[in-house]
Amino acid sequence: MTSRAASPGDGGPILRVRDLKKHFPVQRGVLARTVGQVRAVDGVSFEIERGQTLCLVGESGCGKTTVAKTVMRLLEPTSGTVELAGADITKLPEAEMRAHRRRMQMVFQDPYSSLNPHLPAAAIVGEPLTNFGLAKGQALAERTAALLERVGLRADVAKKFPHEFSGGQRQRLGIARALALEPNLIVADEPVSALDVSVQAQVLNLLVDLQEERGLAYLFVSHDLGVVEHIGHRIAVMYLGRIVELAGKAELFDTPLHPYTEALLAAAPLPEPGLRRERLIVQGDVPSPMTPPPGCHFHTRCPHAQERCRVEAPPLMQVKPTHWVACHLRPPGGPLDALPAAAPTPALIASQV
Repeated sequence: MTSRAASPGDGGPILRVRDLKKHFPVQRGVLARTVGQVRAVDGVSFEIERGQTLCLVGESGCGKTTVAKTVMRLLEPTSGTVELAGADITKLPEAEMRAHRRRMQMVFQDPYSSLNPHLPAAAIVGEPLTNFGLAKGQALAERTAALLERVGLRADVAKKFPHEFSGGQRQRLGIARALALEPNLIVADEPVSALDVSVQAQVLNLLVDLQEERGLAYLFVSHDLGVVEHIGHRIAVMYLGRIVELAGKAELFDTPLHPYTEALLAAAPLPEPGLRRERLIVQGDVPSPMTPPPGCHFHTRCPHAQERCRVEAPPLMQVKPTHWVACHLRPPGGPLDALPAAAPTPALIASQV
């Protein structure tokens, strides 16, 4: 197999998502009447360049996994567009979608339930090659063995079943299966969240090495900012179905511009126990995606909320060359100093740890 590290700007974005929405109907009663919609994803836009990792971060229930599954067409979008290498795949029938699936593969969160328990490792990894008619017989065995070896598994594990592997080994199997078709894009949904910390590092380093070798692009879903800092190039912060901030990794960690991003970073544990920083505690609960608040979805918990925030949803606007934020108090080209506090209902309390 060839291995070429594509440059980030080679041939344009590998994935372009525009105003993506996914709403789930809520049905009740004997007649299953639709009484509402769960707005799991509510207008998300982003691009991923070749050889780049975009991380989606946010609290549980913010819509990260739904974005990942909708991009993969495992869920059908309510509206919006998904373009893969310039081709609009949003509404393609399954027969036409099949060819595009070779270019995009997925690594799932649970490394056990995503593997067929009745197939040995060699069959799991080789199944995509068989399905697309790319190899059979001795050629299939050789390619499968090479994939297992590349993800750090010995050749003698080929006949073992998933229950005979550890969690980290199972996730390596999932990665090998995703690599089988030599995709351009891998969507990874919390791929290390179920693993021990030491095993997490091994799997993350493997993903980084594979990206450098093969020019892979990753859409990486995670709630762990430490993981994101290790693997990401750009980070998109989601809240209640929307992206509220999008920036390069260093820029976002050094100068977060959205109050929600500031709160997320303040809640992350520090690597050194002796370090201290200002602590931001978000008050209140995340609103229901079935009845999201009007205007900015975060205004019910934001100490800086103004009247405009309560009635008008802020668009994701560019405020610096590589930094976008959805906040009325961060206008394009505007000052980037401290945000003014709103008097009526403070929701973020600052204190020293």
